[in-house]
Amino acid sequence: MHAYATLFAAAAEEPVTGRLLSKLIESVAFVGIGIIVFLLAFFLITKIAPFSMRKEIEEDQNTALGIIIGSVIIGLAIIIAAAIS
Repeated sequence: MHAYATLFAAAAEEPVTGRLLSKLIESVAFVGIGIIVFLLAFFLITKIAPFSMRKEIEEDQNTALGIIIGSVIIGLAIIIAAAIS
């Protein structure tokens, strides 16, 4: 019973709005960093490719390239999420 009282007393000392605001700012910062890393990686991929990805996907209807690009996007998202958490 004493452990629960100590836990609730420690939680009551810090205001909820302060914790919420700090977590919100932290989340926004991580989202910003994740989006920047994602955009840099995607920009690098488009510059390294020896062809125009837009032309291949839109005009030539290259489904295989679309699947590969989707896989790269999902892979980048998983790596960024693991690095942030």
